[in-house]
Amino acid sequence: REPRIVHITVMVAGATMAVLQRASTASTDFFVGLLPVHVLMVVILVSGMAMLWRVSRARDVYLVDYGCFLGEPRYRIPSAMALEHARLMTDIIEEESADFMARLHERSGIGEETSVPDSYRYMPPERGVEASRVEAELVISSAVDKVFARTTVNPKDIDTLIVACSFTTLTPVFADVVVNKYRLRADVQSVNLSGMGCSGALICVGLAQKLLQAAPPGKHKHVLIIATEILSSMLYNGTKREMLVPNVLFRMGAAAMIMTNSPERARFRLGPIVRTLTAARDSDYRCAFQEEDDKGITGINLSKELPVVAANALKSHIVAFCPRALPALELLRVAFSLVKQYVFPQPRATGRAEKGARPAFNKVFQHFCIHPGGRRVLHEVQRGLGLSDRDMEASHMTLHRFGNMASSSLLYELAYIEAKGRM
Repeated sequence: REPRIVHITVMVAGATMAVLQRASTASTDFFVGLLPVHVLMVVILVSGMAMLWRVSRARDVYLVDYGCFLGEPRYRIPSAMALEHARLMTDIIEEESADFMARLHERSGIGEETSVPDSYRYMPPERGVEASRVEAELVISSAVDKVFARTTVNPKDIDTLIVACSFTTLTPVFADVVVNKYRLRADVQSVNLSGMGCSGALICVGLAQKLLQAAPPGKHKHVLIIATEILSSMLYNGTKREMLVPNVLFRMGAAAMIMTNSPERARFRLGPIVRTLTAARDSDYRCAFQEEDDKGITGINLSKELPVVAANALKSHIVAFCPRALPALELLRVAFSLVKQYVFPQPRATGRAEKGARPAFNKVFQHFCIHPGGRRVLHEVQRGLGLSDRDMEASHMTLHRFGNMASSSLLYELAYIEAKGRM
C-alpha cells in the first residue's frame, strides 16, 4: 500500500503544479492584455481612495509649547500674614470665620509661597472691576509672554484665540484684551469661555482640536489658549463656611499654550480627549455654585460632598475613557475580571473585587496630572485609580507650591514633571 500512496501523492502534486502554472499564465496574459487606459484608471482610483482616506481620518493635533505665570516674592501670602489681616478686619471678617479658615489651611496641603493679587492685601480688600482688570492683565500677560518666548511662533501667526475664565467676565472680555495688547491679526477668531470651572482649560483644548482638524488640508494653523481665574472678584467676606473654602484653596495663576496641526515645531502630540458631563445630577450641578448668602454677599459655594461627587464622576469618566485610551490586552483583562466577579462574587471587605476590575493605569500611562482641587480630592482620586504616591507627586507639589489655580493648574503640573527631568 505504501508505494501506491506515494504514487498518488506525486500525481496530485503534479496536477496541482500544472493548474497553478496555467493560472499564472492566464493572469499574466490578462495583465498584458490590459490597455494603458485601464491601467491609468486603476491608478487614479487607488490614488483617489488614498486621498479620501487621508481627508476623512482625524488629523493629529500638537502642542507647540506652554507658559505659566510665576508670582514674584511680593505676591506671596504666608498664612500668618493672612490670619493677621483677617483679625485686624473684624468689621468685615468675624473671628469665628477667621479661625475656621486657619484650621482649613492647616489641613489643605497648601504651602507658604502661594500668590495672591495686590487687591487681597488692602484693608479692606479691593473687589472692584479695576482690581480684577489689573490682576487679569498681570497673569495673562506673563503667561503669554513666556509661551511666545519659548517658541518661534509670532503673535501674527495666531489664527484662533481661546480664553477661559470661569467666575469673572468683564467688558471688553479678556480675549479682546489679548488681541489689543499683542496686536493679533484682524481676521483672528476669538472665543471667551466662562462658567466652565476647573475643567475650562481642557474644554479649550478640545475646542482647539476640533478647529484644527477642520482646517483645510495643507493649511498650518495655530491656536493660542489661555486659562486663568481672577481672585479679586471671588473674595468672600461672609460667614457661610461652604463659601469660605474658596478663600483658602484658590490662588493666583494663569497658563497659556499654543496648539497647531503641524508637527514641525511641536513638542507634544495630543491624544484622545474624552469629556464626561454629569450636570444632569442635582448633587453634581450644585457642588460648585455661585450664589448669595443670607446677607446678600456673593461667593462660591463648594459643597461638602464635592470629593464624593468627583469620585463618582471619575467612575463615569473611566467607563467612557478606557475604550479609547487603553490597549486591547488591558481591556480584555478588565473584562475578564468583571466576568469573574459576577460569576464568583467575593465579599467586598476583601477589596479584591474592586482592585481586580480596575484598569492598571500606572502601567499604561507614564505621567499623571490630576487637578489639585484639594488634599481630600487628590486622595479620593488616588484611591479610585489605584495610583502610587509617585504618580500623585506632581499634583500634591503643585497644590503645595501654587495652590488651586482652577483649570490652569494642569499646566503647572506638567511643568513640574518636566523640571524633574521625567519627560
